[in-house]
Amino acid sequence: QVQLVESGGGLVQAGGSLRLTCTASRLTFRYWNMGWFRQAPGKEREFVAAIRWTDSTTDYADSVKGRFTISRDNAKNTVSLQMNVLKPEDTAVYYCSASVRDDWRNQGSYNYWGNGTLVTVSS
Repeated sequence: QVQLVESGGGLVQAGGSLRLTCTASRLTFRYWNMGWFRQAPGKEREFVAAIRWTDSTTDYADSVKGRFTISRDNAKNTVSLQMNVLKPEDTAVYYCSASVRDDWRNQGSYNYWGNGTLVTVSS
């Protein structure tokens, strides 16, 4: 079955950077919109960023705009999230997801999810 596997999480100090990568298997990756969501302790999962399959148009939550960059490599079936100037409030489990729909801020539009990778930002 389809698998999305996230990697790259860890512990970083505030102001630092991390790069998350999601590798997809058994998915015709180039035809799927890809998204990143996160869930902080005690909070609901929220949209972080997405990238469209047709033209790699990107979209970001206001809270990460200017600090995070989403990108994709269709040859490698990967989508990455470069996270810079990290803040303690970025601490969360980050999930990769795949959707064929354009309402990519809506979690319900996603068909597949990874198991998540934990990012912890210390102050």
